[in-house]
Amino acid sequence: MTTPAFIITIDTEGDNLWQNHRQIKTENARFLPRFQMLCEKYAFKPVWLTNYEMAVDADYIAFAKDVIARGQGEVGMHLHAWNSPPEFDLTGDDWRWQPYLIEYPDEILREKVVYMTTLLEETFGTKMVSHRAGRWAFDSRYARLLVELGYKVDCSVTPRVNWRNAKGSPAGNGGTDYQRFPTGAYFMDLDSISQPGDSPLLEVPMSIQYKHSAVMNSFKQGYDRLRGKYRSPSVNWLRPSGANAAQMIAVAEKTLAEGNDYVEFMLHSSEFMPGGSPTFKDEADIERLYQDLEALFSWLSERTRGMTLAEYYELKKTKPGI
Repeated sequence: MTTPAFIITIDTEGDNLWQNHRQIKTENARFLPRFQMLCEKYAFKPVWLTNYEMAVDADYIAFAKDVIARGQGEVGMHLHAWNSPPEFDLTGDDWRWQPYLIEYPDEILREKVVYMTTLLEETFGTKMVSHRAGRWAFDSRYARLLVELGYKVDCSVTPRVNWRNAKGSPAGNGGTDYQRFPTGAYFMDLDSISQPGDSPLLEVPMSIQYKHSAVMNSFKQGYDRLRGKYRSPSVNWLRPSGANAAQMIAVAEKTLAEGNDYVEFMLHSSEFMPGGSPTFKDEADIERLYQDLEALFSWLSERTRGMTLAEYYELKKTKPGI
């Protein structure tokens, strides 16, 4: 690949799920065309990783079908276990605790993934090949099931990040620890998902960089251990957080300088809507978000080419050495 790929992933889900609602709204579907238009301005193709409540929203269905029909993006699968059918009460109050899918019994995990896959494929008339786990929680069982169902690419890995302290079920062990996972794309070993293997499932980890040097990270983590704390190193993601265009460009620049043949961006669909997230609370915040996106996309347009996850997979499959 002479020009690195720029992969845009959007967790496409209900409004402001950070507030732990008992009823999920999907008003953010009406705010997605503006972002799609911005992507097309720079010849980028977003991947709309779609959760249950959006997959049954009429406005979103019409929007996504148009994107697919024009070849200007991709729909993939995203799954939040606590509200995705079929119902199964793991904790006594799953809407409160929001347990990870990997905390559910094997048969329930399977039923939920099969249900979502079937719903998306029947709704959008296209095979689902791309996936991101809800709350970034992934394991070997989940990976094997994706392969069985014909998925080709996953993007659940967040290298350098440990989710163990982020609880799902109160009786569980927290999320997945990705601190020692690869930072570049790799075909996954289904028995040890942190290792490259010979499975057909391509892992495309998020673009995440340390905030500090390796020496400083080692010092800080040693200090935390002495205090009985086990926090992840401080990191910057390739994702907007409000007035952070320069920081995002720095993450992309360092990722490319390390030899990666792609950079991967993410955001939640509700973050395009005023009040749809804790970060972007009003219209002024949204305008600042789009200023940052313009700056980032302009910088990347001169150094990368837009690709969906499915397109990137096909390239890696035919040219595995790149």
